[in-house]
Amino acid sequence: MPAARESLLDAACTALARRPWSAVRMVDVAASAGVSRQTLYNEFGSKDGLGRALVRREADGYLAGVERALTGSGEAGDRLTATVEWTAAVARENALVRAMLTGCWTERLPAPPLAAVPSTTTVPAQRRADGPLPAPRDFVRMVRDRAVTALAGPGAAPADTTELLRSCELVVRLALSCVAAPPAEGGTAELVRAVLPRHLVTAAAGADRAPDRTPPA
Repeated sequence: MPAARESLLDAACTALARRPWSAVRMVDVAASAGVSRQTLYNEFGSKDGLGRALVRREADGYLAGVERALTGSGEAGDRLTATVEWTAAVARENALVRAMLTGCWTERLPAPPLAAVPSTTTVPAQRRADGPLPAPRDFVRMVRDRAVTALAGPGAAPADTTELLRSCELVVRLALSCVAAPPAEGGTAELVRAVLPRHLVTAAAGADRAPDRTPPA
């Protein structure tokens, strides 16, 4: 029931914005989503399962925003700046994303274990929620690797991306620092360009514009 699942997650997110997770009641979440409490339990198994699925969805939403920033228009430095700005903005607005990126969970939030948990339901989407959840170091790796893939261009050899890999990791770690201590207005772009060597920005931008020379199949 994809539609019911999304409605339930939306309802849980709205409830969490109003009260601590410990005070969020399953019956209220179900009523707000317009489904029965049994449907809620069938979909998520328990309140812990609901919280885990909510965290998973917010993680996916953050990473989808990273992809949009990295694959948008503009040169490499512009797209990396957009990635840092997206990270800081979504963490400022979304307490779950902020907790996932920093590892600082408050008592107001669900705090499911990051390790995979046994699945007790046949709902396919629930099995996915039962899988491991990303820790801050996982986000560093995932965002860094996405940035390298987006900026290096197709067919780039690993030896050609070593310096880009280091620079992208620095930018990702810079993004996390902006979550903890946001820079002054306009300061994000300056910080990114200070971290990313100019010749890498030029090389990456050139790779984006270079024609695809992959031999035809």
